[in-house]
Amino acid sequence: MLRITNQITIEDWELTEQFTRSGGPGGQNVNKVSTAVELRFEAERSPNLPDPVKRRLKRLAGRRWTKDGAVLIQVEETRSQARNREIARERLAELVKKASEKPKRRIPTKPSLGSKKRRLKAKKVRGEVKALRGRVEGEE
Repeated sequence: MLRITNQITIEDWELTEQFTRSGGPGGQNVNKVSTAVELRFEAERSPNLPDPVKRRLKRLAGRRWTKDGAVLIQVEETRSQARNREIARERLAELVKKASEKPKRRIPTKPSLGSKKRRLKAKKVRGEVKALRGRVEGEE
């Protein structure tokens, strides 16, 4: 069982792990030992996640969200299978924790009168500078 917050826990049956051979350095060992981990969390079917959290999780997961509603996390950072497992579980917990936080509602604001006047004055000055550019009439 993976505890995310006081209300949200992920049961073991919701997680599946698959181990594959990892790329990169590792010498002769790299072709023998399956150290890379692919953690699959069935988020859509999870009874422990409320619907708003599932929607936010889907948006946060992006490409890691599959068509059948699962979150895939792939880790092949270390040469240790156990450490890669820990990293994958930490990333999943972090992702779900971020999705469980309700975003703050944005309150639209209007620019102040002073800022409007400063902006218009700066535009006028800039326009005058540009107007002074161009051909010089007279001496030739």
